[in-house]
Amino acid sequence: MSEPPRFDRGHTDDLMPFLAASPTPYHAVANAAERLEKAGFRQVSETDAWDGTAGGRYVLRGGAIVAWYVPEGAEAHTPFRIVGAHTDSPNLRVKPRPDSGAHGWRQVAVEIYGGPLLNSWLDRDLGLAGRLSLRDGTTRLVDVDRPLLRVPQLAIHLDRAVNSDGLKLDKQRHMQPVWGLGESVRDGDLIAFLEETAGLAAGSVTGWDLMVHPVEPPAYLGRDRELVAGPRMDNLLSVHAGTAALTAAAGRGPELPYIPVLAAFDHEENGSQSDTGADGPLLGSVLERSVFARGGSLEDRARALAGTVCLSSDTGHAVHPNYAERHDPTHHPRVDGGPILKVNVNNRYATDGSGRAVFAAACEKAGVPFQTFVSNNAMPCGTTIGPITAARHGIRTVDIGVAILSMHSVRELCGAKDPFLLANALTAFLEG
Repeated sequence: MSEPPRFDRGHTDDLMPFLAASPTPYHAVANAAERLEKAGFRQVSETDAWDGTAGGRYVLRGGAIVAWYVPEGAEAHTPFRIVGAHTDSPNLRVKPRPDSGAHGWRQVAVEIYGGPLLNSWLDRDLGLAGRLSLRDGTTRLVDVDRPLLRVPQLAIHLDRAVNSDGLKLDKQRHMQPVWGLGESVRDGDLIAFLEETAGLAAGSVTGWDLMVHPVEPPAYLGRDRELVAGPRMDNLLSVHAGTAALTAAAGRGPELPYIPVLAAFDHEENGSQSDTGADGPLLGSVLERSVFARGGSLEDRARALAGTVCLSSDTGHAVHPNYAERHDPTHHPRVDGGPILKVNVNNRYATDGSGRAVFAAACEKAGVPFQTFVSNNAMPCGTTIGPITAARHGIRTVDIGVAILSMHSVRELCGAKDPFLLANALTAFLEG
């Protein structure tokens, strides 16, 4: 039986400032943590001993966050309900020696991260953000959220065949942004500029993880404002919805039959193999330590994981009106049609029939419609953290998400209803 929805258009309104304030995975997890703190969660350090008392906790590690809520009276073998997501998006990332240039232009040397639509980065006003590592061992977030860089496209007069033969971009030669004028390249200029911007002493920065982002803010689009255009929906849309769902589920307190968890990982876009990726030890360590902190044993851990289910929430492909032939002819997910259930029999997605039943029950409880996505047989299928989570931890996992257009573009497009439909479905799932 369905329940009244927890989230409505106000959730989508809130998504847009979350996207704008999260230009990097480090900013995204900091913003999620701030929301969790307001809901009563507290940060715990991985180097400290953990207690097993009731309440909400979270761990931050780089661009990843794992948060969970222990209900009053939860036993050591209580299963988990996990919403999995990722915090990274394809983009341009600053190289170790960033200062470059030629022919009177000063440029920033960048490397391509993940699989972006390269053409979408051309001729856009771009900012720069990330994490600065300081000489004293601390880190500082920095965000230059103003037009600072630009990747200029070659004029059509110098590439007459571009519209007939297609745009061809060399990742090394054509994607280096300009940020000023000058005949000579001076090593250290970019980092000195960021030190000044962040109010740091000159020479205090000894390491950096920096990335380029568009400064155009998210916005409603269309005659009736029924669409949302913005950056990094893949996959901050799911991180935002998962954070909202976890705080809502925690409000149920001792009524919860499961321990709800949000696990938002970094590095999904390049394979998840890192200490903050889904193929790393972070989630397994947190789940195990939670069991042990409540006095559990290895047997309790095994029992808890055997009853655990994970929803791997990531964006998927809505049917494209100009390229409908690229989609499976019998599966055409539409924007604002509710979250999609992703299926691939070759385990590019982790969904099976039993997982579908779990998700269907959550959507029914939330009063949320859902759709099914499968790839066209003639085209390769993408993948997610879902199969990795299932294989690494032996957890039943279901791949879901929101259908969007322009995936991996600087600016993606979704329906205005789908973000809160997803949040309602995730809440129902976490509450069991």
